[in-house]
Amino acid sequence: MTRLQKIVLNIGFDSASGKGETLALLTEQLTRISGQKPIERRAKKAIAAFKTREGDVIGLKVTLRGIRMRDFFSKLTAIVLPRIRDFRGVSTSGFDVQGNYTLGIQDYTIFPEVEYKKSERGRGLEMTIVTTAENPSEARAFFTKQGLPFAKTEV
Repeated sequence: MTRLQKIVLNIGFDSASGKGETLALLTEQLTRISGQKPIERRAKKAIAAFKTREGDVIGLKVTLRGIRMRDFFSKLTAIVLPRIRDFRGVSTSGFDVQGNYTLGIQDYTIFPEVEYKKSERGRGLEMTIVTTAENPSEARAFFTKQGLPFAKTEV
């Protein structure tokens, strides 16, 4: 029987945003969205083209399990996704071969916990939903049963 294992939330940003007020604001808002404090993701090596030095904070990550995971998933399907303008369902191309699903949202301010006035600009949020499914078709059937609305595919 397929079930959820964990949900990983990730916000990536440039190294200039990883300093001071912006980092504190993003940490606070991701904490509100997820219900737990995120960990900082740091650059493993310097990349001059991206103006990134080794050790710069380039993202925030939260791993949800248990009751927080289930609460977040139900909030995502019942409240957050319907708030997206012109929403026609999530893409079916987000599955990997193990049956996990990755979904990206262009602006995380659609979450009801985030105060729109406090956010400086729209930032993306990536969610990876890890399941016990063995293949994408089994995972899609599970997500459909759980209420995740998929877009109608055109033939």
